[in-house]
Amino acid sequence: MPWEAAGWMLLIVGGVFFLAAAFLIIRYFQLWLRSYVTKAKIGMISLVFMSLRKVNPHVIVDARVMAVQAGLTDVTTQALEAHFLAGGNIRRVVQALIAAHRAKIALNWDTAAAIDLAGRNILEALQTSVNPKVIDCPDPRRGGRKTLDGVSKDGIQLKARARVTVRTNLSQLVGGATEETIIARVGEGIVSAIGSSQSHKEVLANPMLIARAVLEKGLDSQTAYEIISIDIADIDVGENIGARLQADQAEADMRVARAKAEERRAMAVAAEQAGKAKTVENRAAVVLAEAEVPQAQADAFRRGSLRAKS
Repeated sequence: MPWEAAGWMLLIVGGVFFLAAAFLIIRYFQLWLRSYVTKAKIGMISLVFMSLRKVNPHVIVDARVMAVQAGLTDVTTQALEAHFLAGGNIRRVVQALIAAHRAKIALNWDTAAAIDLAGRNILEALQTSVNPKVIDCPDPRRGGRKTLDGVSKDGIQLKARARVTVRTNLSQLVGGATEETIIARVGEGIVSAIGSSQSHKEVLANPMLIARAVLEKGLDSQTAYEIISIDIADIDVGENIGARLQADQAEADMRVARAKAEERRAMAVAAEQAGKAKTVENRAAVVLAEAEVPQAQADAFRRGSLRAKS
C-alpha cells in the first residue's frame, strides 16, 4: 500500500512537471526558435527568467535579433534587460546603434543607453549627426522676434536673419546646452558683429563678414551641437539710430539750456525784488528820522539850547 501511494505521488509530480514543461515550451518555443535561427542565442531558461524578472521577452528577443543581424555582437542580453528595467527604450537605442554602425559613427552601447536614459531621443540625435539640421535665428516660434537688430558705428540700424546649420555632437549630448543656447549665442554674436562694423555699407556689401566673425567665436562650446555654418538669410536697413539719438540729445540740451535760463531769470527777478524791498526799508528809516526832528527841536527850546530869532 505505501508503495502504491508513493507511485501515485511520483506520477502526479511527473504529470505536473510535464504539464509545466509543455506550457513553457508552448509559450516560449516560438521566441526560442526565432532567436536560434537568427543566431541571437537566447536560451529557453533565459526566456523563462526574463518573465520572472518582469522583463518582456518579446522586446528583448526583437532587439537582440536586430542587433545580431546588423552585426552588433557587443549588445548582450544582460545589457538589454538592464536597460529595459531602467525604463529605457531598447528598440530606439538598438536602431540608433545600427544607424551609427552603418554610417561608421563611433557610438557604443553605454553611451547610447546613457543618452536615452537622460531623456534625449538618441535616434533623432544620430539622424541629425548624419543629416545636419537648420535652425532659424531668431526663431519666431520661440522668442516672437523676427529679426536681429544691431547698430553699426555710423548709427544705422540693420535688421538681420540667419540660418545656422548644426549637427549633433554625441560626446556632449548628455549635459550639453540645447538649441535655445545656440540661437541666443548666434544672435548675440551677430548683433555684436554689426556693432563692430565701421559702416552699415560694409555689412550690406558683404554679409559673410558677420557670419565669419560669429563662426570664429566658437559659439558651440559646451553645447549638444556642432555649428557647421552660419548663413545670413536676409539683412535690411532699419532706422537712423545715430541721427535720432543726436536729435534727442539736442532736444535734451535745449531743455537744459531753457531750464538754466529760467533759473537765471528767476534769480534776477528775486534780486530786483530784494533791492526794491531794501529801498522801501531805507525810505521808512528816513521817515522815522524826519519824524524825530520836531521832537528834538522842542526839547532844545525847553532846555534853552535853542532860541528863536527876534
